[in-house]
Amino acid sequence: MRIALLANPAARSGARTGAAMRAAERLRTHGVQTAIVSGGSALESSELLRAAIDAGVDAVAVAGGDGTVRLAIQHLAGTGIPLGIIPTGTGNDFAAALGLRELDVETAADAIAAGTTLDVDLARVLRDDGTAEHFATVLASGFDSRVNDRANAMTWPRGGSRYTIAILREFVTLAGMPYVVEFESADGARERVESDLVMATVANGRTYGGGIPISPDADPTDGLLDLVLVRPAGRARLLRLLPRVYRGTHGTVPEVAMHRVRSVRIVSPGVTGYADGDPIGALPLTVDVAPRALRVFIPAV
Repeated sequence: MRIALLANPAARSGARTGAAMRAAERLRTHGVQTAIVSGGSALESSELLRAAIDAGVDAVAVAGGDGTVRLAIQHLAGTGIPLGIIPTGTGNDFAAALGLRELDVETAADAIAAGTTLDVDLARVLRDDGTAEHFATVLASGFDSRVNDRANAMTWPRGGSRYTIAILREFVTLAGMPYVVEFESADGARERVESDLVMATVANGRTYGGGIPISPDADPTDGLLDLVLVRPAGRARLLRLLPRVYRGTHGTVPEVAMHRVRSVRIVSPGVTGYADGDPIGALPLTVDVAPRALRVFIPAV
């Protein structure tokens, strides 16, 4: 097997940049031909990965987090070329959905070499300018996209705890925003919600922000997306509800509505959408599901 291993172009620490080397060494012990691909920016890395795929590889692996995964899936969606993940990023939510242990380079590399794969869904974002992009985990807008803005600007701490701190800080200015949300539900019915919302989230996977189960019933193999809408409430009440969000039991709260959908269009002025932890575009955005669009390596049962 020949693999192109994409290293996170944003990694700077020795431990994180060294993960790609350790993974490559581990794969080579299994007889897997491994070439590391790493550019000085996301754009350069994307171009180098595209060239490696065009030259002919049997699989692609990434050493990084959800943002690096999103870079790779733009080239892999619908191709049947499998993706392996060495989870060394901040969030690693997609890796967690596949049963990979965070920062365990050797175990993740072993899973790739073993060759067990699963076909999973992706979500596709359509912008009004006609451009499109895929994401693997969650698209956030509203309060949670502002949390991402703050978390991404923080240099400390690393890991999921930075999202917890960002959430608490954003509560200071928390307010509802005018939204129009139109969606096709799982049974084909079309619905429209026009209301002030704190957030509107579209999920292919259960968690975001380093393990927060925003859509606890989401399944990336069911051919559907999960839409989570949160209406305004007092800051004190929402703060008391945070523990339920972290437990994944917020679905029964009156201010929260969850829908299984095939597609959704979200409109709110001045709001940016984040997908897999990175900005993906200003609203309005349309999101639909790409069933079984990505083949991934998973640990053998």
